[in-house]
Amino acid sequence: MGWDYSEKTKQLFLDAVHGKPGTHLGEIENPDGIGEHGSISCGDALKFSFRVEKNDDPLKDRIVEARYLTFGCTSAIAASEALCCIIEDRKVTPIEALKITNADIVEFLDGLPQQKIHCSVMGAEALEAAVVDWAKKRGVDLAALGIAVNIQNEDEGRIVCKCFGLTEPYIRRKIKELDLHTVEDLTGAIKAGGACGACRYAPGGLQDILDDIWGKETADVPSAASPKSFVPLASLTEPANARKAPESAPKAASEELSPYRQAKEIEKIIEETIRPLLKSDGGDIEIVDIKGDLVLVSLRGACADCSSATQTIRFVVEDMLKNKVSEKIRVVQV
Repeated sequence: MGWDYSEKTKQLFLDAVHGKPGTHLGEIENPDGIGEHGSISCGDALKFSFRVEKNDDPLKDRIVEARYLTFGCTSAIAASEALCCIIEDRKVTPIEALKITNADIVEFLDGLPQQKIHCSVMGAEALEAAVVDWAKKRGVDLAALGIAVNIQNEDEGRIVCKCFGLTEPYIRRKIKELDLHTVEDLTGAIKAGGACGACRYAPGGLQDILDDIWGKETADVPSAASPKSFVPLASLTEPANARKAPESAPKAASEELSPYRQAKEIEKIIEETIRPLLKSDGGDIEIVDIKGDLVLVSLRGACADCSSATQTIRFVVEDMLKNKVSEKIRVVQV
């Protein structure tokens, strides 16, 4: 399927990928602030950096240049470009830049499809991380200024959405910041539950977190799902994990599968994990053939014409199969 992007979104994307003068795709050497958000293995990742014109008073530093490196779709690149344009046009200080929200990015782009709102959220998160980095370098105490920056701690905590490595503290913060009231809102805004969907209505999952924050105003579990019972979140004492914790380690040499079982495992992971992940961004994937450790695939939908198709094959499909099935697997697009 194709996405209904605004003309401005499409133009920003094309200008950026073709390196038109005045665009911002790239890195700043020795930046004053640098921040990252997302994960390549999850399909979207953004590294944002900026340079300031320094003042004797660091609070009066002004951002004069902003750049980004984005792995993602049209909207991810356009949203990153929009963020840099907003920052440079407004000539903001790093502290003032924190007032830029994902809603400002969406407005600059003349709107985004609901399923692509997470791309604007990614930019705002990377900006916040870059400001935290600048503050450390310049000796600015953000807490003393009354600025609550939570990004430093969001890697710690119980992982709720394993496909995207999203922790409970992060999900709770975004629910409140973005006024998200349904599981569908969460998926559209931060991708939570957008791949395998197992975390949506599991005990302690997305619906339970929403109910815990807003009460029972949110939708009940669909009739196709089994009834759920609320489990107090505090009772789920899973130890703190890194956000990118894989569900299983790569197969050891002694655990190598037969060619038949390996092919069936590849088919299962592509069907149950990778396809939903790509379909959440309007793309799809089809297995053409499996020849031992060589997997031939064809990207479909939005992924077929995406400028990041090669990276999708390498960093999403191949890396996931290497991690979950065998390190020997190689994926080729045909």
